[in-house]
Amino acid sequence: MQRGVYFDAWFPRQHCYHPSLPPRRLRMIDDLVDYRATTLVWASLGGGSISLPYLEQEAFGPVDARARFYGFVNDSEFIAAAQARGIKVFGIVFEAQGWEFPVELSAEEDEVLALNELRGVGHRDWLGLREFGQNRYPLLWKPVEHYFPGGLVNSDGEPVTDLIEECCARDIRQTALHARWVECPDREHQCFYMDRNNPVWREYLKAVIRIQIDAGVDGVQLDETELPLGSLQYGGCFCKDCMKGFRAYLSGLPPEERDPLLDGVDLATFHYGDWLLERGYDFTDRHDATPLFGAYYRYQCDAIRRHFAELAAHARQYAASKGREVLVSGNFFNMDPQYLGLADDVDVIVTEMRNTTHRQPEWYRYVAGFAGDKDVIVVENPYGGVVPELVELLKNGRGHDLLRLSCYEAAAFGVNMAVPYGSWMGATIEDSFYAPHEVAAEIQGFLADHERLFARRSRNEVAVVYSVESNRDLVARADIGDNLRNARDESVRVPYREVTSALAGAAVPFDVLLFPDDRTAPDRITADDLRRYPTVLLPACTHLTPAQVAALRGYLDGGGRLVRIGGLGENLGDADRSALLGHPGLTGSGPADLATLLPHGRQVELRAPGGTATVAANIAGLADGSAAVHLVNYDYRADDDRVRPVIDLDLRVRLPERLPAATAYGCDGTVTALDVRVDGGFHAVRLDALGPYAVVVFTAGRAAG
Repeated sequence: MQRGVYFDAWFPRQHCYHPSLPPRRLRMIDDLVDYRATTLVWASLGGGSISLPYLEQEAFGPVDARARFYGFVNDSEFIAAAQARGIKVFGIVFEAQGWEFPVELSAEEDEVLALNELRGVGHRDWLGLREFGQNRYPLLWKPVEHYFPGGLVNSDGEPVTDLIEECCARDIRQTALHARWVECPDREHQCFYMDRNNPVWREYLKAVIRIQIDAGVDGVQLDETELPLGSLQYGGCFCKDCMKGFRAYLSGLPPEERDPLLDGVDLATFHYGDWLLERGYDFTDRHDATPLFGAYYRYQCDAIRRHFAELAAHARQYAASKGREVLVSGNFFNMDPQYLGLADDVDVIVTEMRNTTHRQPEWYRYVAGFAGDKDVIVVENPYGGVVPELVELLKNGRGHDLLRLSCYEAAAFGVNMAVPYGSWMGATIEDSFYAPHEVAAEIQGFLADHERLFARRSRNEVAVVYSVESNRDLVARADIGDNLRNARDESVRVPYREVTSALAGAAVPFDVLLFPDDRTAPDRITADDLRRYPTVLLPACTHLTPAQVAALRGYLDGGGRLVRIGGLGENLGDADRSALLGHPGLTGSGPADLATLLPHGRQVELRAPGGTATVAANIAGLADGSAAVHLVNYDYRADDDRVRPVIDLDLRVRLPERLPAATAYGCDGTVTALDVRVDGGFHAVRLDALGPYAVVVFTAGRAAG
């Protein structure tokens, strides 16, 4: 498992200004070593969306003697220093961002006197991507032709003289869109929402990647990987290249797959935006009610897969041309299924969770299921969650157990939660998120010292299927709001979420299996994948593909037990649906009825005099055949500012083989040999006290002590 650090290193009590990250100091490396860090994300070289010369200054620019006095270094020097301590650094490519900043310049326009935060000196103007594309400041920046000797030419064969006008996303009336979530409302700067479907922007991003690789990065992290699908929240995208791409997509469909609404339409000249406006649709209401939106979404999913893969391949090929290898990662945000098609092209998945809360084991199990055999690094999100509240608690010396829970919970359920090091607090809060150093070092030390207790493969008996097509409309209605609010409409019932929440709340360990659709990724789950689970739950899997039907039928015919919650295969023909619904291995359940959700009973049983409602569990299958039961106790009491221990906790775990020795590893550093009673496959132990987190390892040999 990775031990990531969310390494923006933005300043305390000041805005987190995209895209340029603050200068790095060598002292930071000492902190990272204390944190036992393996990988830094959002860590370096973000300024490419200001200009390529600005990015080169970040990478290789001179550092004056006064800054050297305190160990300041440029980014290439910082990367080398981190690598010398075994820490991988990812460069961050802000794909969706095209920036313009107010600037104050000397009279000759050969020196920047102030940028972004102005001082009232010199000559006032603008500096950013537009000025770079126009070679506006020849005494400050190298010309565009230095990076693109033949210049940049758009898809119409025209020379590009304004990168923002050429490459930004646009709404249905062709208004240029802004990336509002990174613009500080009390500043004059502007961030335009760029569109990766534009080939000019892809060429520009490739140049950013090349400079990062030249600066020595271990990996390239592509932010905003769903570009331009994220522009839907602002009414986009209807730029010329999205319209060309959608027209080509529709033209390539077999006639029988085209929407009847297109009958008689000349696809050679079809413009989706104009066509919608003519029919009274302005793309501001529910998109799923907009004509042809399903086809438009399919086109965009195909485009983000294709163009992400193009950039990932370029990074690897360019590194190889320099005799190097680089890792590729991407921000998969909320792990929406639209990212499934991108997973094959990354080495590490990074996810900026949509809603950060104090208890979300079911979300982590979904993420682990999505990632499969890939490492995952999760970072918190300041919008629509608990982060601002937690930051205030930590500033006042409180909330340490909440921070511990944040990191240990993710590890317990199969992924890594990055330690915040000056991490993002959004565009409105003037602050950044630093964890208390001693607490962060303690947490990371425990995870590093017990790395062998974590595994991607579980020993869980229950699997829950997430059907992409079946959940798409429900989740879209439930997760309302843009990414400044990340609001949820709790009145919308999503059976999958209800089931996984009920399981997690009852300490039932489970895995998540994703059933994709034809818009996102190919089917990969087979009957063999299902057979390791005695029970597979199907919450409202109303849409099934032929491959998914075959997997379920094969599982049932092999003696597996399916539990249906709500509709099942409603898109199927009568014969296929009847064969599923009539199979003796299929039963039904209400969404929160654990007795029928678990026909084989509970795999994990917990009992304590004071109750166990605050405990969640997951079982990892270790390389040596041992079973590691991860237990998280969420009983944080604000009055005491601590997690209240669960006293005299009896734990019973059903395992297929006899593992008669057990050891408990507490996050406080205690290691305790436990007496094990084995009865009918159940292995029973007692813990004197469960703090925020512990791992009970059942082995065939002697317990540690």
